[in-house]
Amino acid sequence: MKRYITTPIYYVNDVPHIGHAYTTIIADSAARYFRLKGYDTFFLTGTDEHGQKIEEAAKKRGKSPKEYADEISAKFRSLWDEFEISYDKFIRTTDPEHIKGVQKAFEIMYNKGDIYKGTYEGHYCISCESFFPESQLIDNEFCPDCGKETSIVKEESYFFKLSKYQERLLELYRNEEKFVLPKSKKNEVIRFVESGLQDLSITRTSFSWGIPLPPSINDPKHVMYVWLDALLNYITALGYGTDESLMHYWPADYHLVGKDILRFHAVYWPAFLMSLELDTPKHIATHGWWTRNGEKMSKSKGNVVDPKAVADAYGLENFRYFLLREVPFGQDGDFSQKALIDRINNDLGNDLGNLLNRIIGMSGKYFDFEIDSKDVAKYHQNELDAMQQILDSLDGLVEDMKWNRYLEELWKILTIANKAIDTYTPWTKMKEGKEDEAMALVALVANILAKVAVMLHPVMPKTTQTIAQALGFTIDRNAMQRLIEQKELLEAFTIQKIPPLFPKIEEPLMVEKKQEKKEEKKEDLISIDDFFKTSIKVGTIIEAQEVKKSKKLLLLQVDLGEEKPRQIVAGIKEFYAPEDLIGKQVCVVANLKPAKLMGYVSEGMILAAKDEDGLSLVTPEAKKVNGTPVR
Repeated sequence: MKRYITTPIYYVNDVPHIGHAYTTIIADSAARYFRLKGYDTFFLTGTDEHGQKIEEAAKKRGKSPKEYADEISAKFRSLWDEFEISYDKFIRTTDPEHIKGVQKAFEIMYNKGDIYKGTYEGHYCISCESFFPESQLIDNEFCPDCGKETSIVKEESYFFKLSKYQERLLELYRNEEKFVLPKSKKNEVIRFVESGLQDLSITRTSFSWGIPLPPSINDPKHVMYVWLDALLNYITALGYGTDESLMHYWPADYHLVGKDILRFHAVYWPAFLMSLELDTPKHIATHGWWTRNGEKMSKSKGNVVDPKAVADAYGLENFRYFLLREVPFGQDGDFSQKALIDRINNDLGNDLGNLLNRIIGMSGKYFDFEIDSKDVAKYHQNELDAMQQILDSLDGLVEDMKWNRYLEELWKILTIANKAIDTYTPWTKMKEGKEDEAMALVALVANILAKVAVMLHPVMPKTTQTIAQALGFTIDRNAMQRLIEQKELLEAFTIQKIPPLFPKIEEPLMVEKKQEKKEEKKEDLISIDDFFKTSIKVGTIIEAQEVKKSKKLLLLQVDLGEEKPRQIVAGIKEFYAPEDLIGKQVCVVANLKPAKLMGYVSEGMILAAKDEDGLSLVTPEAKKVNGTPVR
């Protein structure tokens, strides 16, 4: 039995944040769970290091793309090592083996006829490294994923025949009910595919930081589309195209991804695999985004959550518990110190830690710390049955990546224990001379704590090992078999006294950056001399034409009474047709330094006024001689 679990490979345009930590900790918890269950488990993470965005970021910092990628990739790996993430491999898309595997895949798809050469013209978002059809743009201009401005790009490109696989993809979604988790997200994917798939541009010529095409194709000006490169990491990490000794782990059981990259994993990736005649992954497990104190995180607001800072302040394992418990998988979650403190004080401190303290105290007071389970079933079969019913439900919740529900159900077992203490009052039993019943109650709670510790171990590995050692055992595959699968109870043992696991937190441990209220911007006052430095003249538009690759710009020739007309590039295409401007008089800032826009030199600026009703050019009330100054 095997399990293959992956995180996305993280793009090295920024340092790790809470979203990266969330995905990685879910994947790590799943890997730890499956190892406890006896599965041969392979856990992959890594970094995605090619593309125009990386090339530009490196250039701004005066570094080569590889130097920049090395630096950021090391930060991810260092944090995951510090967080003791139990990955089996950390892949980088700059690894030579990955590059060879990607080139082999490209060659196979090309020889099969699934890749062909053509020309692409469309709206390109540098931030998302993606082309978008006009129908998907916001306001016909902005990226539907990140909201940033797109630019029209025309370049030679190789295309993948994505449209060829439309029906096979829809068949996949129909046949595999849980291909996308949670199931609600699958409907989004189906709607996207049913709307019609266009062939996918998979190479670029406008930058060079990417994987070159295979030597057999011999087209050196092209590099591969970053998403084709990145998605193939899931098989190149197993040796695809080089040493394929790990390919027996394929197909992946779980690709953990954020909702912003669902389309790439649930549409493009299975289509690539179909072309390569490889099995598709079993589950694309899709989680939501994190906000902070109800607000979207952004660098400009200074409210991005640094996972290392939180772990350092509150404890890594407490942070792990909070991330998995706080939000249902697939939904957006909100990070606040108050919510984290509440989870630590109540769930961990009161429910779990205090229960262990009570049992240590009672066993010491009544039984010299010796605990024996021999009579638990005799007096507490109902509690054992209720606990077992919950334990039996947990495996299915992990299979569906419902970690929030998993922890919720696990905590119900702690409720059974606390209720049993309050119901059977062992101190009363001792007074009545019913020592066997008191021992059975203490042993019941000890066994509940032991079984909860085993099942909580994937989320809080160090904390639960401490609990287990206090209860006289070690959490490993053997403990999972005995205590959970074979439903055994603890053998007689001496409980160990340990310090409280979750000291109460009275106030926030991290200083929140206060958001300064921005003062209302006042008009900058200038002197009359400053104003007269600007030369504004009346001119007549004598020619007007569209700037073809732009949605906003028109190219104008304006007569200002000078020896030759001025060429001016103006962003008024949305409001004026070129033919309506011929002969129109306008006011022009005539002493601006020339600027180059979309390849055209602009020698001035036309004045206009814009409000919610649209844009109007500033024109003289009556016709004036061209070149007349505006005072």
